[in-house]
Amino acid sequence: MLIVAALGGNALLKRGEPLTAKTQRANVRTAAKSLAELVRAGHQLVITHGNGPQVGLLALQGAAYKPEDAYPLDVLGAETGGMIGYMIEQEIENALGHDRPVATLLTQVVVDPNDPAFARPTKFIGPVYNKEEAESRAAAAGWHIAADGDKWRRVVPSPAPKEIPDMRVLKLLLDQGVIVICTGGGGIPVLRRNDGSMAGVEAVIDKDAASALLARQLGADALLLLTDVDAVYDDLGTQAAAPIHRITSEQARRLDMPAGSMGPKVAAAADFADTGGISGIGRLEDALAILDARAGTLVTRADAKDS
Repeated sequence: MLIVAALGGNALLKRGEPLTAKTQRANVRTAAKSLAELVRAGHQLVITHGNGPQVGLLALQGAAYKPEDAYPLDVLGAETGGMIGYMIEQEIENALGHDRPVATLLTQVVVDPNDPAFARPTKFIGPVYNKEEAESRAAAAGWHIAADGDKWRRVVPSPAPKEIPDMRVLKLLLDQGVIVICTGGGGIPVLRRNDGSMAGVEAVIDKDAASALLARQLGADALLLLTDVDAVYDDLGTQAAAPIHRITSEQARRLDMPAGSMGPKVAAAADFADTGGISGIGRLEDALAILDARAGTLVTRADAKDS
């Protein structure tokens, strides 16, 4: 099987952990062991990952140094894609005993300049703050902020991914048996000009939506959205809460899920399942078990045959 495995934020940083290289390295090492199981089981693997905390930290550092010369979000996305990709690449190589080729590809993703998301920032980046500090920073830097649980964070535009122009390179690598790490942080957001040239844009693309697009364009067999929750839950937060082990894409779209957490994963899983592939949502350490329908939540097209 060709599998696109999307690593949630827990693969690099658990909530409340310090945003240090040592902490991220330790979490990536754990993630790599789980992903290596998929490769040893005979599957071909493409890995994507988030970058919200990391890109937000770089933005803060740039603003503290020279606010007028701070790098835009597309450049920061490229920087974090290289940094995180390097860690994942090295730890995957170590977990597999360096017997498989692994490569990180900085991936551009085209968005629509007229996407309404540019007028309604929703994507969380950077560290969490209490409300007072968040409001103070927003006033000083011109940020948009929003509540993230009981804390507050900066939010930026998150336009929908439309096209992955680097697809030819990705397919060349896969044809050679390379384990590819790409579309980091949802990919580097770019606009396509009228003359066909491209330019970066100030935004951060949702990693799950970009991973679903990637899986569709690659013709992948499965999309795994790996996080720190064991499954999608119905009636979450109530005494009636129960894990959903299997659901159709149509049923998934009717679920009422938080926009800031499980909502994007369920939407991405449904979008990919509509193409006939299998989508799985669950814990990172259960990656192989999710694929085998022994853990997590599977999302399939209504007419798909039972696996």
